[in-house]
Formats: sequence, structure tokens, C-alpha cells
Amino acid sequence: MTRFLTAASAAAFLLVAGAASAQDFRQLAQTDLQAAHDALRDNHPAAVVPGAAGDTFRTWLGSGLADARGRTGQVNSGDAHAYLMRYYAAGFRDSNIAITPTFEGMGPYFGTSWPGVATGWRNGRYEVTYVKAGVRNAPRIGDVVVSCNLTPIEDFARSKLDKWEGNLETEAGRVTSAPYLLWNRNNPFAGGVPSTCEFQRGRGRPRAVELRPVPIVAGDLEAAYRATVYMPPATPLAVETVDGRPWVHVHSFADSAGWNAFNSQVEAQAAALRGPQGFVLDLRAAAGSSDYTSTARGYGLANRIWTPEFTVSRQPAAGEITYRATQGNRDWYAATLGRMQADPRFVQESTPVIEQTQEIVAAFDAALAAGQQTFTLPGRAAVADTGAVNPVQGPVVVLVDAGCSGGCLDTLDLLTRLPNVRIAGSTTATDSIFIEPTVERLPSNYSDISYGHKAWTSRQRGNNQPFTPAAGLAYAGNPADEAAVRTWVGTLFQ
Repeated sequence: MTRFLTAASAAAFLLVAGAASAQDFRQLAQTDLQAAHDALRDNHPAAVVPGAAGDTFRTWLGSGLADARGRTGQVNSGDAHAYLMRYYAAGFRDSNIAITPTFEGMGPYFGTSWPGVATGWRNGRYEVTYVKAGVRNAPRIGDVVVSCNLTPIEDFARSKLDKWEGNLETEAGRVTSAPYLLWNRNNPFAGGVPSTCEFQRGRGRPRAVELRPVPIVAGDLEAAYRATVYMPPATPLAVETVDGRPWVHVHSFADSAGWNAFNSQVEAQAAALRGPQGFVLDLRAAAGSSDYTSTARGYGLANRIWTPEFTVSRQPAAGEITYRATQGNRDWYAATLGRMQADPRFVQESTPVIEQTQEIVAAFDAALAAGQQTFTLPGRAAVADTGAVNPVQGPVVVLVDAGCSGGCLDTLDLLTRLPNVRIAGSTTATDSIFIEPTVERLPSNYSDISYGHKAWTSRQRGNNQPFTPAAGLAYAGNPADEAAVRTWVGTLFQ
């Protein structure tokens, strides 16, 4: 599925933001919320395609707008504007709906104050995962957070994190947002560092700990987050040898990740990957954007290892795809088609995709001329088994985590249908059946909205259904301890 990112420089934003008043940001938030609502109402398929998958969309579209507009009085900065936009988008519980800043703002390691402590989501609980050296009277690593500010921790986490930092209805959302439980991220809607929290050690009685902000030294928050959540390396695509077998790293589906060189590397080592010793395909944190489709990146990798002749009959059938017939959605396809045709490599490797996109644009034109709200096209049909022999002789472990999202999930739809492939690690992110986002700039120029413009109603993987490793393949250790992860993965080949 497609992912786009746009950005303006942080310096340019600061120059503009410095001249804006709190009232300006409140008005900008009001305008952007209404524009986002209208774009979704007018173009999103869930508004007109019946079914349970769209129930939350149809409810939140209006109620969420009222909820968010009621909070605009607290929008006093660019960060506050970004948080409120994120809140409205996240309320749809659809990872393919997002409102993201166009300026360089908060990254994963951002905070304005913290108590020197980070927490992680472990075994269904918030546990202390990092304590800065020298912090006095701090909880210990492994302690479980019971409450904060006299509020049960589940309720506290919901108010502090849900929709603001992640979707707490999902395991992945819990994992990626957990480090921020006790931090001040400059979100005026959620409060800062709690004054007191209760921590439990083992079966002992909970102990109240007064939390006091400590000075932030450069690198503090990054160290704390990296000690809690797996973060991809600087080189996201690579092949190395670990314990005598290939380890294929795919930690991004972004166009900028270096796919041409990586694909050549995979092709050069295809014989080793197909050997009896097996290999690891590491898809942890495999997110990112692609101008066309990140799914094609994953399928292209699978074809280079297993060959197209072997994978073709195992690729999941697309079934029927329902398109919301609007001029905006039609224009997205026309623009995407133009980029495809201007890319010589894509023309060489993906001519069928170009032909299919041309057919879709023609179908949009016909539906719009007929005044239809939607139209349905058959997707890729199932292909009979070609009888090709599996070229991969050994077992394959596909390592995933909460960062596996978007095209990573579509790639798993294929990989799980291949023989001798096991999914290991931890639960992935989720995605809805409303796919292939359109991206539009909101009126303030501070945010972009992205949303799926077609419905994959016949997708075999259910709406918002993650991949969860089976018993014996779930990693229970520290995901940030790379040595421990590799040792554990090695046991899966014994």
C-alpha cells in the first residue's frame, strides 16, 4: 500500500510559527479539522461502503470532529496543533488514516521533561525498562506501574497516550507509545510528568514514588527509548551472515532505503539463501513510504528468493476491490500513473501494474460520468499451482514486531503461504481494508491528511487483524537487546 511523506524545513516553520499567536493556532486547528472531516466525508469509501469495518469511521467522523473542536481552546503552539490533528485521525482506529505535520517536529526521542525513567509494554503491563544513572529514589528496572496521580494505570495510560501517541486498542500501539507514559511531550491535552506513581516489585505491596523532572542531557531520551523499543539500524536494507546462515534485513519500505543495491545483493546471494541451512528474514520496524506500492517491494524480494514461478500460485487472491468514485480519488490514480510511466525501471519491471492502473483510471471516468458513488473491479484472481519446485531448501524464520506495518503486512500475506516459513517475534501493527492513501495538504499548510480511497472488502486477512507469532515463536525477552534476540532466533533452527 502506498505511503507518502511531505516535509517543510523546521527553520521555515519556526519563522512562521514565531509570528503566530495562540489565537491563530486555535483558528488554524478549527479550519484544518473541518477540512479533514470534509475530505474524509467526500472521498473515503467507508462513508458509503456498508459493513462493520466502516462502523467506527461513520460514528467518529462527526462525533470525533465535535470532540476535537471542543479542545481547540488549548491549541497554543505548533505541537498542540499537531497533537489535536493526530487525535482526530487516530480516533478512526484506522492506521491508513493519518494527519501528520509538514514541519520537522517531534521525533520518537522528543520530550520537554522526564523523570529519568522510561516504561515499556511487557506481558500486558507497563514495566520500568530504563532508569537514568544517578536518579534518586527511582523505581527499579522490571517494576510494574500500578497507578499514577491516584489513577489506575490503565485509565492514566488511556488519557495520556491513547490517540495522542498511539492506538491503545492494538498491541503495537501499546508497545510503541509505552516509553512516553511518564514523559512530558509538550502535549497540553495530556499533562506532563506525573507527580506520584505506584510501582510493584514482584508480589510485594505497591510503593508510591514521587517523580521529579530531571535535566535532559543530549541523548538521554534516545537512550531510554532505544532501551525499550527496537529501532532499525542506519542501514535498513542489508544481508549479513549470522551463525552460519544468511540474515536478510528489511527494516524499511521507503523508496530512499536503497532498494536497487539491496535487490542486487539479494540476487547475488540467492544460492546461499536457498541453501539447506535456512535463513532469517528480519522485518522488524519495516515501515516506510513508496511512490507506488510498498507491497511491490516485498513481493519483489520474495520473487528474487523463491522465484516468481513458485510464488505466483501462492500469492493471495485480491478478490473484489470497491473504489469510491470521486474526482479527487480519480486524480490520485492519474497522478500515480504518470509517475509510474516516467520511471524507466518501474516500466521495465511492472508493466502489468501500469496497465492495471490505466484500466482503473478509465473505470473512474466511466463511474463519474454515470454519477455512481462507487464501482467494483475484480482484483488479481488466484493462480493454479504451476508445479514449480520450491527452490528454498531450508527453514525460514521471518522476524516481526510492532513496527511491521503497511506493505510489511501485505508481504506477510504472501510469506505465510510459502512452505517452511515461520513468523516469529512479537505482534505486528494492524491495517484496515481501506487502502492506498490519498495525501492532501490541509489549509493551514502545517499538516497533511492521508486516507485510503478504496476498500479491499474481500481481503482474506481481516480488518485491523495483526500477525501474532504462534506459541513457541513469540519472543518474551527485551526487544532492544539485539544479542539476546539473535541468540533466541538461533534456537528456532535447532
